[in-house]
Amino acid sequence: MATMCSQQRRLLLLVDGNALVHRAFHALPPLTTSRTGEMVNAVFGFANTLFKVSGSLKPSHWAIAFDFPAPTFRHELFDEYKAQRPPTPEELKSQISRVHELAGALGIPSFELRGYEADDVLGTLARMADDAGVEAAILSGDRDLLQLVRPGVSVLLPGRNFSDAVTYNEEAVEARFGVSPRQLTAFKALVGDPSDNIPGVAGVGEKTAARLLQQYENLDSLFEHLPEVTPTKLQAALATSREQA
Repeated sequence: MATMCSQQRRLLLLVDGNALVHRAFHALPPLTTSRTGEMVNAVFGFANTLFKVSGSLKPSHWAIAFDFPAPTFRHELFDEYKAQRPPTPEELKSQISRVHELAGALGIPSFELRGYEADDVLGTLARMADDAGVEAAILSGDRDLLQLVRPGVSVLLPGRNFSDAVTYNEEAVEARFGVSPRQLTAFKALVGDPSDNIPGVAGVGEKTAARLLQQYENLDSLFEHLPEVTPTKLQAALATSREQA
């Protein structure tokens, strides 16, 4: 019976190609092939994580998404988006190409779209799977994707040992941040995100943001009730940064 249930389970494993490659490149020591001397630490880390997670979850379907190498709609909305990031090292660029080759060799469908990031593609595929009654698990190194968590959609983030992944469902997200997955965009608007060069509201940290959203639920409601916010220093900071948020 257990075998039959396992065979009937439909699970789509969605892989964030760029996020995992970047994470592996910076987390693992340099590793080169003995024949050509080509750097392959990111490819090795990516493959190791992919095989371990897929071996554990045993998905019935899988797909991988990559960032399209061009500005996205976020750059049009905010000129300073990711402006602080240095250029991608050549040793990393070549490994991203190798991961594309690896996906092809493994028969994993790959997706990318001009003007969008891998995050956007993964979110779209997860929603499509959910609408079709297929469970989706997103493997990424980017906590931004936790906003996609809902019944039937989970996110797996590599742990400290890199090859180990921590699974986030709705309860896990709320335990970590103090807000629900659907509130994470407002949460980030308040606390900012240095990795993407998003400024947030000065003086608002994670605990304060969680408290505000627990009380007011979303940004619209928060700013509608701004005169009620205490202390007055926080109220003033929110008023000053309203448009930025």
